[in-house]
Amino acid sequence: MPTDAWTFDELAHAGGEHLDPAYVAAYDRKAAVDPANDLALLRSQGLSAEDTLVDLGAGTGTFALAAAPFCKRIVAVDVSPTMLAALRTKAERMGITNIDYASAGFLRYQHVGDSADAVYSRNALHHLPDFWKALALQRIASILRPGGLLLLRDLVFSFEPDQAHTAIAAWLAGAASAPEEGWTRDELETHLRQEYSTFTWLLEPMLRHAGFQIRQVEASPSGIYAAYLCARDTTA
Repeated sequence: MPTDAWTFDELAHAGGEHLDPAYVAAYDRKAAVDPANDLALLRSQGLSAEDTLVDLGAGTGTFALAAAPFCKRIVAVDVSPTMLAALRTKAERMGITNIDYASAGFLRYQHVGDSADAVYSRNALHHLPDFWKALALQRIASILRPGGLLLLRDLVFSFEPDQAHTAIAAWLAGAASAPEEGWTRDELETHLRQEYSTFTWLLEPMLRHAGFQIRQVEASPSGIYAAYLCARDTTA
């Protein structure tokens, strides 16, 4: 999209810790993400060795590196150059050569080459307020071929507003006791104050309005996390 003076600054809202080399070096252990199920889901929906996958908010590359052997091309996109540098170092060490790197966010990424067959994003979209989420989702749809897949995982609230206090209190009670073990209560509270998780009943119309058909929804029992498997409308 055009960059205007009023365009949301994704780098400024990414969280300073994501630019800190010491934090990034310990990120994989802290996040403890297993990409196997998400990769299996996309492959079950047709992701193949001839496909291009764009990982938006790729971070240190846990998913991109896992998906690389099963795709023709991976584009790892992240607003943090520190995260991308860590990903590049791991890819080089593993001998993976089919990953391209883009230092950008949802709003400034410019896709080059054939349309993407799939887009993956985990715990990144919540850095955008809802107005910008809607624009970002339309941009994602624009880089996908008709029928192309979007697998979106994030902190998306499925509880009702009048249940917020109880749901959030339970979430905070399960926070890690130390930063190296996971996200602490202080970090979770910072997310609630300064970042932009939305409700499922707001995000789902955004997805449909952007031109996606929602194939599958998975909401966590806590009401804090949700995942959406979508396909770009073939008539759009």
